[in-house]
Amino acid sequence: MADGTFAVLLLVAGLADMRANHCGSASGCLGRTDVTPHFAISAGQVLERRAQPAGEVYLRYDTGRMTGPFGHAVGFSVGEHGEAWLGYGATWRTDFGGSPFFTELHAMPGLYANNGGFDLGGPIEFRSGIEFGWEAPNGWRVGLSYDHRSNASIYDKNPGIETVQLRVSVPLK
Repeated sequence: MADGTFAVLLLVAGLADMRANHCGSASGCLGRTDVTPHFAISAGQVLERRAQPAGEVYLRYDTGRMTGPFGHAVGFSVGEHGEAWLGYGATWRTDFGGSPFFTELHAMPGLYANNGGFDLGGPIEFRSGIEFGWEAPNGWRVGLSYDHRSNASIYDKNPGIETVQLRVSVPLK
């Protein structure tokens, strides 16, 4: 799954969730709610289609604000060859029937600097992906994430990269 599939899944799942669980509330379909903000750090492998795998560290801040079913997040990553990405976007999360297990989708447009690392075609790059995880009773989360980054063919060159990471997320309240 790549090339925007996760972004489409986020939109479809979020809109279905909005209709089923948010539109009947007094604040409306896109009502704002506060949730516990989280700070996450991830580490893993960037897999570029035509090069050797490389390490990456990814920091993400989930703001603690939701608009309907959609969360807001800011992300920043640095790869072992100096490439860096900074973005802001939406998340959508669902739990598995009251269990501590969850899945979360994210889609974030951002700015990318290859700094001698992977050439993704230009400075505007979109990151979308999925995480499967477990949340402890104290709010700490551990998950395995997979995401795709590319420029959605807005530039002539669009090789795209995938990232597989282990993520630990800490509640900030």
